[in-house]
Amino acid sequence: MFAFIARQPILDREKDLFGYELLFRDGKSGAYPVHSEEKSRYIIEHHYTLGLDDICCNKTSFINFHSDTIITGLPPAITPDSVVIELSDYQEHQSALIDACKHVKQLGFKLAIDDPAMVSGQHSIFPLIDILKVDVNKANYSVIEKNIPRFLQSNIQLVAENVNNHDDFVVCRDLGFDLFQGYFFAKPEATIQRQLPASKMNLVDLMGESASSQFNLERINQIIERDAALSFLLLKFINNPTINKRYKIISLKHALNYMGEVEIKKFIALLAMAQLGDEKPLELLHMSLVRAKFFDLLAEERGIHSDPPIGFLIGLFSLLDALLDQEMPDILRQLPLTDEINDALLSQSSEFNHYLKLVRAFEGALWMNVIREAKELNIDQKHLHSLYNQAIVWGNGVRQTVSSYFPRKIITD
Repeated sequence: MFAFIARQPILDREKDLFGYELLFRDGKSGAYPVHSEEKSRYIIEHHYTLGLDDICCNKTSFINFHSDTIITGLPPAITPDSVVIELSDYQEHQSALIDACKHVKQLGFKLAIDDPAMVSGQHSIFPLIDILKVDVNKANYSVIEKNIPRFLQSNIQLVAENVNNHDDFVVCRDLGFDLFQGYFFAKPEATIQRQLPASKMNLVDLMGESASSQFNLERINQIIERDAALSFLLLKFINNPTINKRYKIISLKHALNYMGEVEIKKFIALLAMAQLGDEKPLELLHMSLVRAKFFDLLAEERGIHSDPPIGFLIGLFSLLDALLDQEMPDILRQLPLTDEINDALLSQSSEFNHYLKLVRAFEGALWMNVIREAKELNIDQKHLHSLYNQAIVWGNGVRQTVSSYFPRKIITD
């Protein structure tokens, strides 16, 4: 079980989620931390901890291990069906490490190494490699192109790291990379100023209702009844066991009586976002979900109790530019949101600017930034980890509802 951890998504060629690299705050350079039994027990007893399935949403975990840990033996909680062993500090001529890697392979694990210069093909570890990770910010594309055939011919999967824009994704995919780590999918592909299509206006209306201080049940019912899929998905959201473990909700009015206006507004906004982004990678919506819950928890911690749920909505809408491939100001001119939400999405709110800096720090495992923002918000930084972990679990649960509803998109660009 882990309390102080970050994850970075790894997508495949179709931009579907393949897994996450896990980065540990207490480990050297983000590697798996070695704690005493007493400290491990203290962490579990005093902090909101996550298991690997909680963190990775039942996908593959890439975990960095220092060579000393691999030589002395992997922790028993690590299993080969869901974990890739990533060697973070390989050096040639370490016979003990080579023997330990052979043992790891015999246990059924896949072995990955970081190799920006792609020189591992000349070393004794080459026959043991299953996955090669190349930091495209450090590597030279001509070197990659020259060396890639040897790795592909040896059936080694190639992961491009630090893929931070769509152009880099296309280049790396065309070079032959199989997997892509980075937040390229969370940025607009090509910003074009255009009107939202008429087919999406129902969703715009729902976003407006979710951000209103009033709650017009009749108006919301009218919007949802225009599209049977909206009604179906809303009830799927509300009956998700992550959110509602007790009652079977059968209508919007029933949900209102059970959950209250503020909670219903959250789900109306979720409904709009899920439909608005149905042509984008699901991981983009998943990031929005985690941000929404995290901002909601931060606002509550800071004593902000509002109707509409401002923190939740700002977190949920914070990636609208990537979802719609438009600049945020152009999007907001078309949406009936409040000035407070608009200001926050345009980085003009002191309070919510800290939330945005903080969530980006967690997404990037920038631990010093987490400490800095903890001081600004006057919240213990270890407690912030607990809040973020809660947001991950909540986001995973809602993601499962969305992924079971929307078909997988085939990427053709």
